[in-house]
Amino acid sequence: MGNSLKAIVAFVPSKECQKYLLEDLEEMPVDKMVDLSGRQLRRLPLHICSFRELVKLYLSDNNLNHLPPELEQLQNLQILALDFNNFKALPLVVCTLKQLCILYLGNNKLCSLPLELRLLQNLKTLWIESNCLQCLPEVVCELSLLKTLHAGSNALRTLPTQLRYLQELRTIWLSGNLLSEFPPVLLDMPFLEVIDVDRNSIRFFPSLAHLPGLKLVIYDHNPCRNAPKVAKGVRRVGRWSEETPEPRKRSGAVIEISLEEKPLPPPATKPEPE
Repeated sequence: MGNSLKAIVAFVPSKECQKYLLEDLEEMPVDKMVDLSGRQLRRLPLHICSFRELVKLYLSDNNLNHLPPELEQLQNLQILALDFNNFKALPLVVCTLKQLCILYLGNNKLCSLPLELRLLQNLKTLWIESNCLQCLPEVVCELSLLKTLHAGSNALRTLPTQLRYLQELRTIWLSGNLLSEFPPVLLDMPFLEVIDVDRNSIRFFPSLAHLPGLKLVIYDHNPCRNAPKVAKGVRRVGRWSEETPEPRKRSGAVIEISLEEKPLPPPATKPEPE
């Protein structure tokens, strides 16, 4: 079905048209996954909320701006993809899905996140890139199991000091923001493995050599006058990254990055929860 035809059918509320969009999805798949990405949906079909054993729900690349309260029935959901939609606010019903491990909210129109997000205490990966955030919502700092945070392509100028309490956090992606200095709070997070501050406005980098967990720092496309100093074996991506006195990358060194930390793959192959 062509996208233009889908877009037309999506406006028609009849059961037949919605069934056409869903391509006869009437029963929960055996793999407990529903992928409705790119269907031009303007609302979530209610019968999907009856699939109470559903584990993965992909709604990427649609025209959604709200979700029905019936979504709360999906209490076994671990992965929810809402990226590339029209959400101006995160529907509060999402915060009732307490088994969520991975939440994709990128490429929407979010200016904030609700305090109720703190209820998602099993969340390990949060994607909020390409939104309208001018500051990182402090509620993110209450997600104690968070391991990966993608917050690139917003309008962030600083990070909250409370971020240091996320002791499970291993990767933070901040590229394409408005940072004018390296966020001081990151200097107090020795457990970080990957720091990405590419494409910001940072003019000077402090030493990162004291961060024992660091494996990779990406700092390219900043108007900096120096490269960040790092410990031996840490990979750097940016200007002067191979110059002394900072250590060179060892020949043949490989930086291992988990699936959760790779660039966003197609919805059907998005990373699994651990």
